[in-house]
Amino acid sequence: MTYLVTESCIKCKYTDCVEVCPVDCFHEGPNMLVIDPEECIDCAMCETECPVEAIMSEDDLTDDQKDFLALNELYSAKWPVITSMKAAPDDAKDWENVENKRQYIEE
Repeated sequence: MTYLVTESCIKCKYTDCVEVCPVDCFHEGPNMLVIDPEECIDCAMCETECPVEAIMSEDDLTDDQKDFLALNELYSAKWPVITSMKAAPDDAKDWENVENKRQYIEE
């Protein structure tokens, strides 16, 4: 089992979660974060830190979220590790409750 970043993070990119991660498994993309499933130790510390509830256990993914395992794997191999908190994008609050944001993932 691993923890994953899901759709709620897209365009919000809050980084509260990265500072509590004991193994530095978060990677930063242009407009979201992902977790390297191979590095995650399933400690769950990040899950409660996310203000938009974008982090969840692989076991808790709904059928329409299952592809986020592959997306986290893919992007964690491409994007750099992030280990400290950064300011959220200026328009993050505008995106917090928006659904169906997958098309906005920037590579």
